[in-house]
Amino acid sequence: MSLRSSSLVPARRAAFVLSCAVALAGSPFGVGCGAGEGQSSAGEGQSSAGGGGALPDETEPPPAPGASGPPACPEAATSVDLTVENAYGTLEGTLEVPAGCGPFPSVVILPGSGPTDRDGNQAAAGIAADTYRLLAEGLRDRGIASIRYDKAGIGRSASAAPRSEREMRFEMGADDAVLWVKALRDDGRFAAVAVVGHSEGSLLGMLAAQAIEIDGYVSIAGAGRPIGEVLRDQLAGLPDEDRERAYEILGRLEAGELVEDVPQTELFLSLFRPSVQPYIISWMKRDPAVELAAVEAPILLLQGTADIQVGVQEAERLAGARPDARLVLIEGMSHTLKEATLSSASQQAAYTDPSLPVVPRVLEEIAALLRAE
Repeated sequence: MSLRSSSLVPARRAAFVLSCAVALAGSPFGVGCGAGEGQSSAGEGQSSAGGGGALPDETEPPPAPGASGPPACPEAATSVDLTVENAYGTLEGTLEVPAGCGPFPSVVILPGSGPTDRDGNQAAAGIAADTYRLLAEGLRDRGIASIRYDKAGIGRSASAAPRSEREMRFEMGADDAVLWVKALRDDGRFAAVAVVGHSEGSLLGMLAAQAIEIDGYVSIAGAGRPIGEVLRDQLAGLPDEDRERAYEILGRLEAGELVEDVPQTELFLSLFRPSVQPYIISWMKRDPAVELAAVEAPILLLQGTADIQVGVQEAERLAGARPDARLVLIEGMSHTLKEATLSSASQQAAYTDPSLPVVPRVLEEIAALLRAE
């Protein structure tokens, strides 16, 4: 979530939208870094598809009259909408299932910060890379099923967020991810379930991996430091007076203190308005390196060298916390998992052009992790 490449003016808008700092202004409530509640909803969730209680094709159809043996394997891949229920409402996502006979390995794709839909886009901000759709389809073509979903409060998951911003807590996003893992676990077509967390979803994936058994954990462009440190880096370029005030507020929030006397400017209200502070405080308690150390599943860390939001040093810090993890630095990969240079035009295209493919190395590494399991 580094914004050190702020000299890339045409790409700056995209980078700011997806950064943790500015994403705090992006959800239906004005906050865009995830949604959920303090109490775990994992035990309350139920999965459904088309209003029913079972995933599509969960049971095999009976053989046709006169037929013998098991039914033929599907000749084509399928893509269907699914829902699960959290404590507030309905989360909706898309399940991709490969052609052929299972059981298939599968993944839950956890989205990054901001008002992000299941395909990885933010319509209001002009982010239209289709990153998660391309990732899911690429994995499907390699024999791996996946669920990707609209974040709580976004798109068809609008009802799944609390009505008040003050009720939001960082851990809610992990609770929602656990519901999707359970949905795959309960479907007999899937032999293994892994979690793939992108950007902010990386930390949420670590929490989910501690709450429910999974067969693999993948972090893509995840921060290696607590969000307070990341925000300090992002705000370092402010004028002296604003920077000092922002750092003071961050320190108080890190101590668990609510701050009422927030400057009434667009910047400060977008980041530190009182209604979003409980969410930030809950986020600040989490150190990604510490949380990763508690994950028991096999770990894969993927990081692009052309990522203008998250630097390589973040992945290296995560790797330092788990020497047994596989760290893969992908040359020339942007934050949206597409090939790019550090030029303004190239970065802009990576955020806005859905025709650009996901870097194949990402798909290959995830497939290799699941094959090993």
